[in-house]
This record gives sequence, structure tokens and C-alpha cells, in this order.
Amino acid sequence: MEDKILAMVDATLDESIAELCEFLRIPSVSARSQHREDMIRTARWLKEKLDQLGMETYIYHTPGHPVVFASLCPYSERPTLLIYGHYDVQPEDPLGEWETPPFEPSIRNGLIYARGATDDKGQLFTWIKALEVVKNVTGSIPLNVKVLIEGEEEIGSPNLHAFLLEHKERLFANAVAISDGSKYSRDIPAITYGLRGLSYLEIEVTGPRIDLHSGSYGGVVRNPINALVQLLAKLTDDKGRITIPGFYDDVLPLEPWEREEMARLALNESELRAYLGVDALFGEEGYSALERKTARPTFDINGIWGGYQGEGAKTVIPSKAGAKLSMRLVPNQSAKRIDALVSDFLTKNAPSGVKVSVKPLHGTDPVIVPRNLPEIEAAQKAIHKGFGRSPVFIREGGSIPVVSTIKEVLGINSILLLGWGDPDDGPHGPNEHFAIENLRNGTKSAAILLEELAQLQVGQ
Repeated sequence: MEDKILAMVDATLDESIAELCEFLRIPSVSARSQHREDMIRTARWLKEKLDQLGMETYIYHTPGHPVVFASLCPYSERPTLLIYGHYDVQPEDPLGEWETPPFEPSIRNGLIYARGATDDKGQLFTWIKALEVVKNVTGSIPLNVKVLIEGEEEIGSPNLHAFLLEHKERLFANAVAISDGSKYSRDIPAITYGLRGLSYLEIEVTGPRIDLHSGSYGGVVRNPINALVQLLAKLTDDKGRITIPGFYDDVLPLEPWEREEMARLALNESELRAYLGVDALFGEEGYSALERKTARPTFDINGIWGGYQGEGAKTVIPSKAGAKLSMRLVPNQSAKRIDALVSDFLTKNAPSGVKVSVKPLHGTDPVIVPRNLPEIEAAQKAIHKGFGRSPVFIREGGSIPVVSTIKEVLGINSILLLGWGDPDDGPHGPNEHFAIENLRNGTKSAAILLEELAQLQVGQ
């Protein structure tokens, strides 16, 4: 039966491409109010596709954009899979850097170019197509399936937590599958078992009540920009370590086997330097570049402002200065605890003559998924059949807030993070794309995974 499923994916590939392009043409930009009707139109497009699978489908309106939920659960003794994805996309800016219009899909050299092609419409669509293929080949979907598709992931999912709480019982599942990432490389598929968390803060330093002439008042008042950079310089040392007391207390050390596996993964540091355009890599001493970028905590200044920014010179001591800071977190760090530690450090170390305020903007906890779960083994088998080689296990340096939200609210531990994209797909940037081969192989992997999961015992 698996051979027939794989053959059907091949036979319907042109149809899949056409449907995906139809999906990509809808400019579902969640960040912009002028696209509100497009968001509703996209939700209806998805509902129609899920209705055609015989699923019980609903569009739930939130204070923001709609959530699409569908279920087909006819089995009392078979497991339930929850498939999560998002239909919203990033704004298309800078428009002038797109080779073809972002919402007019273009196929070049085996790649589909469009906003949302890889993040996340293309990857989400593989699951819809997999359900359709399996049903058409076998006559039914072999396990209980629920589909949750939100429209606010690109703006931080502000209404998802409340939605999950309200519909917690209805969203029960034994495992959740999320395809919103990438393979390890173009040739190597991957299963992600760890995600870093995030603490994102804004600091504001306030000095004199108004901007001052630096000739008249320089040497009399403390300059907020000077105070800000002095304060920020205290947060790290010259060896890449974060100096905030207690910052590393809860860090779960890398296991020896993890370090061994990471060492075996090919990361050419000279190629990475060339790609980045830098003559040297930098980070915490004692760890490889791959370890630092995926499995160790970090501190970065993401933006800094204050004083005169215009053309020419203006001799001014500004009244205020500010910066945006982010810390990537690893298990078992807590975003709320790190928020508090950083805020406390910054305010206690504020120099005289200025006031320092710190405002948390966004945070999510890190996630690590046990690798010995039967669902993970099923995913390994499915990916091998879909992509033609076994996946490697990786930890991802970025954050997917919905993962920690699902784990916290729904209590699902079997989280299958199965990225079908390539690392250079360009999500959020101009000329975002998704390989047709990944559309094909991702659909195959998802379809075979449905069959593999159906063989597991409930509670196994």
C-alpha cells in the first residue's frame, strides 16, 4: 500500500503545484489591517479543502484573525494526531528586491517563488495533500486526525493561548506534527528535537528632561547614550559569556552523545564565514559553532537608539536613549526568570544621573523532545521513505513559540518538528521559495507517517 501512496503523490504532483500556487496568491499578511478580508478568504479556502476530506471543519473568529480547526476522529482505539500550521505570511517588503511579484507564484529551476512558499503555506499544504492522497488510495484516513491552522503566527500568536485554553478538550491528541522549518541541508532531512526559547526586552535610559547643547552642558550631566552603552557592555565578557548573575543556573548541559552527534554533522566554518561575509566567527569559548548557534544561550543587542540620527552634525546630549535586547534560551531556562534577572541587573547597575526602565516585549520557553518516543521512530521511518535517506537529529537555534504553548496548555509531549524546507529558502526575505522536490518528498513523508502512526497503540 505504501508504494501506491508514494506513486499517487508523484502522479498528482502537477495538481499539487497548481493548488499550492492558488493558496499562495492570497496575500494573507497578518500584520497589515488592509489584508483583513484576505485573511478571512484564506481561512475559507482552507475550510473548503478540509471539508472535501470529509472533516468536520470550523472557522473560529478571534479578536484578531480566524483560526481554522478540523477533525475526523472515527476510531476509539487508534491514536490521534494534531497537525498544526499557520496560513499568515510576513509582509512582502522590500518589494523592489523581488524578481517576480510576491503574490504571483513563479516557478524557476524547480523552485516555487512566492511569499509564504516555505513559511508556512507550502509546508502546511503537504499535510493537506497527504491526507487527500491516503484517503484516495486506501479509502480512509487510518487514524484520528485534527488540524489546527492559525492566522497570527507571524505576529506572535496573540490569541492562540486563549484559544487553546478554551478548546483544550477538543484539541486532545497523542501527538502533534508541525512542519514550519527546514531540513539540516538540501540533501539531509532532519527531525528537530530541541528549540531555543527567547527573552526579548526593551531598555530605556532617561537623563535630563530635554535634549541639551553639548557645549553648554557637556561635563555637567551624564549622557544617556554613554550610560546605555556602558551598561550594555557589562552584560557580556570578551569570551562570549553572559555576566548576569544566575543566568546559567538552570542551563541543561549538552550531553556527551549530543556533542558527539553535532561534531559529526558537517558544518564547514570557512564556508559559513564566507556566506556571512566575516573574517572570524565569535561566541562562547569551549563550544563549537554548531553548538553555539543551536544549543547554548546567547545575548544580543537587536537595536539601539538615541540622539541625533540625521545628516551632518548636531552637538546634542539627548534626553533619552534605548535599546532592544534578546536572549536565546536553552532547556531548562525560563523566559520569565531571565526577564527578571536581566531587568534586576540593569536597574541595579544604573549609573547615577540617569533612570533605567526595562519592559519585557516577548518571551517563550525552550523545548526539548525526548528522542525515544515511538512517534519519533515512526517519523524516522516515514522520512526515510519520503526523502530516500534517514533524517539526522538537530537542535534549532530559533524559537517557535507555538510549540511551548502547545506543550504547556495541551500537555502534549510527542511533538514532531518536521521541517521540509531548505535552509536557504529565504523565509521573511525577498524571493522566498520552496523546492518542488521538497513539496513532493514532504507530502510523501507526511502520508507515510499517517500510516506509521496508525499502527501505534493508544498510550504507547
